[in-house]
Amino acid sequence: MRLAIVGVGKLGLALLEGVLARGVMPAGDIGLLDANAARVAALASRTGAHLIGESDLRYAERILVSVQPRVFPGISEGLAQENAGYISTMAGVSTATLGRRLGTKRVVRVMPNLAATIGRSQTAITAPREAELAGDLAFAHSLFGAVGDVYDLPEHLFNAFTGMSASGPAYAAVVAEALADGGVRMGLPRALANELAAKLLVASGELLQQRAHPGLLKDEVSSPGGTTIAGLEVLEAAGVRGALMGAVVAATRRGSDLGKDQE
Repeated sequence: MRLAIVGVGKLGLALLEGVLARGVMPAGDIGLLDANAARVAALASRTGAHLIGESDLRYAERILVSVQPRVFPGISEGLAQENAGYISTMAGVSTATLGRRLGTKRVVRVMPNLAATIGRSQTAITAPREAELAGDLAFAHSLFGAVGDVYDLPEHLFNAFTGMSASGPAYAAVVAEALADGGVRMGLPRALANELAAKLLVASGELLQQRAHPGLLKDEVSSPGGTTIAGLEVLEAAGVRGALMGAVVAATRRGSDLGKDQE
């Protein structure tokens, strides 16, 4: 078994489907373990991956731990295998903590976001030298490269990456919902307003990638004395820019707190 996925929620499932769709490895090389036995059995049947139990982890070359951080202390002893490498998606849990609880330095820490479900994740990745030498880092790169872009990042920046990029889809969703509400307030049908807001964020993201700085796009849209600058004035007065910055700060600090809970 080349890979055991422990925790097959949205992220675990997105990774499984991305790996299979892009031919990173065959389904027969993958084992699935989850607390929801009925659900994971159905996934195994549908994808061709193997349904496994905790005792089967001893056969795994590498183990992907994709569970909530609060769950980890209670299951870490059962996950610990002498010859396996580990990849963790748990927010806030450092490589040092992973190594201590799992009894090995062959640990890779990754932080993707929900866009993995559509193959467009941004994933941060880091690992100690031992994991790099054992090939675990390269293996993790191939896995998460199947569901988006991968960024090698110093571990001290992981919580900031989590607070901005991993949490970011929720911030964008709030912006989209607020824009749609504004459209409804001014008479647009709800379904149309929701569709316009979603497509607006997608198109704006593509436009932003073509420019050196977000301010350039803002300036291009803002005609002198026009409608856009009138709207921007309201956003500035409401402190929207500062609120979004504060959200990233709060989420970053929360990631740090989650890590301290595991120490």
